[in-house]
Amino acid sequence: MWLYLAVLVGLYYLLRWYRERQVVSLLQDKFIFITGCDSGFGNPLARQLHLRGLRVLDACLMVQGVEQLKGQTSDRLETVILDVTKTESISAATKWVREHARDRGVWGLVNKADISMPTAPNEWLTKQNFMKILDVNLLGVIEVTLSLLPLVQKARGRDVNISSVGPGVSLWWELLHVQVQC
Repeated sequence: MWLYLAVLVGLYYLLRWYRERQVVSLLQDKFIFITGCDSGFGNPLARQLHLRGLRVLDACLMVQGVEQLKGQTSDRLETVILDVTKTESISAATKWVREHARDRGVWGLVNKADISMPTAPNEWLTKQNFMKILDVNLLGVIEVTLSLLPLVQKARGRDVNISSVGPGVSLWWELLHVQVQC
């Protein structure tokens, strides 16, 4: 029994060692598309991947985010305005990505556009508050992914979806509220 366990642990570490030694070649030819680069995690991710040599195509909601990234990076990072709640904006961004990536496709798609506000006890929120969060954090991610999926498949790339934990605060508040009342 212990021998089998030791062999499994040994194989795990051997596989982990092998995977960590893998190096991605020709980073300067690979395109990454990141949504939500105005602030938060998307902004430093775009700058970090740019520094690593990747060609970063990023999307900001506001013009200020575009100007900030342009001032800190080179021409390997290009930015488009994208509102993930509007189909025409997603279509225009998809066309823009297709023009930039051409025949290479998109090696990575990072869906980071999200909102976590408003965050409050459920009694204080309206249906529109919940719909706004769902529209950005769920439906926007789905629509962006589906529109760029052919480009990701072309490059045999990956899709990473990152969302905010903020809307869960309302749930925790409700659980705390229920426990206090009991």
